[in-house]
Amino acid sequence: MKEKNHDHKKCISIFKRLSGYIDGELDEKTYEEMQIHIKECIKCEVCLETLRRTVDLCRNMKMQGVPDRLRERLKLMIYDPSNL
Repeated sequence: MKEKNHDHKKCISIFKRLSGYIDGELDEKTYEEMQIHIKECIKCEVCLETLRRTVDLCRNMKMQGVPDRLRERLKLMIYDPSNL
C-alpha cells in the first residue's frame, strides 16, 4: 500500500543506489530498506521501473558500427579542434 506522507529525503538516497539495487550489488540490509521504501513511494517505484526498462533496452540493442566518413570527421575534431 502506498503512503502519501513519508520521508521523500530518502528518495534521493534511493535514486543514487538504484543501479546497485537492480544489479544485486547491495548488502541485504540496504536492499531490504530500499525495497520497503520503493513499495511505499510511487515516485521511486516509477524510477526503478524506468531504469529497469532502460537497462533492458540497452542490453537488447543491436550494436552498429560508426560509418567510416563520420569516424574520420570525429578523429579530425578530436585531434584538431580548429577543424570545427
